[in-house]
Amino acid sequence: MSCDLPKLVIILGPTACGKSELAIKLAVDIGFEIISADSLQIYKHFDIGTAKPAVQTLSSIPHHLIDIVEPDCEYNAGLFRKNAIQVIDILLTKNKKILVVGGTYLYVRVLTEGLIEGVEPDSNYREQLKTERYLYGNQYIYKQLIRCDPESATNIAENDYVRLERALEVYHLTGIKMSQLQKEHSFSEKRYDVFKIGIDIEREILKNIIEIRLDKMLKDGFTDEVIKLRDMGYDKTLKPMQSIGYKEINDYLDGLISFETAKEKIIINTRRLAKRQMTWLRRDKDIRWYELPDAYASVVNDLKQFYQV
Repeated sequence: MSCDLPKLVIILGPTACGKSELAIKLAVDIGFEIISADSLQIYKHFDIGTAKPAVQTLSSIPHHLIDIVEPDCEYNAGLFRKNAIQVIDILLTKNKKILVVGGTYLYVRVLTEGLIEGVEPDSNYREQLKTERYLYGNQYIYKQLIRCDPESATNIAENDYVRLERALEVYHLTGIKMSQLQKEHSFSEKRYDVFKIGIDIEREILKNIIEIRLDKMLKDGFTDEVIKLRDMGYDKTLKPMQSIGYKEINDYLDGLISFETAKEKIIINTRRLAKRQMTWLRRDKDIRWYELPDAYASVVNDLKQFYQV
């Protein structure tokens, strides 16, 4: 990678592995400003269940892209990329070192690789489309694409389901038309010189951390937070209310499951998410993996080399 490109450091790892803790320590020791790449921490009022940094931490260490939208606002990877690039450009003019904390791998990928390359398949959305195709036929899917991206629709045959699916998926995840992305991509190149830190953690240790973290969230008032959100008028069908933790507590508050069942489901679903995240991350050969806290000194030394300090 060219040394002329602006440098970005990115912390990656499965949920609950300690990304925020590492980011804060590096911010103190090296002087980073932190950009959150988390698809839930962007929402105001979603604090405990998203493991948002404490108010004291946010006031003492510069953080960006946290609490930037209301819970009922649409937000996607395309908007994140736009917002993150704006923040990075400002920080670079101030000669700041920039640390991205990657809670959402899709957000990291669209920032570093561009929107087309960065958009991973969304299995849930694909299942939804396949169900609609089975019920209503290919023409129904094709008409969806005509409505959201007529230019792409003119270049894709009605019976070419694979390309229809991909075009709709990209629009669903980014809010940007595939036809527009393809035009922009023809002129795009890598924006940043990236150093990716991966937090390596044993599965059994992570399982225990997930349980301990949930207990702390509940003691800190996670259930009350969800009640407050409902009282503010935020419906349980909203995207952030359907995320792990919030969905199960909503089900408990609606009398659909017991409190203990809600806890069990949160733990199981969080573990499954962590497993999926590690599968995605292991494919990224640019990530350098560190076992913390033992390897912290190695992280600092490698970063000094990256910055040629």
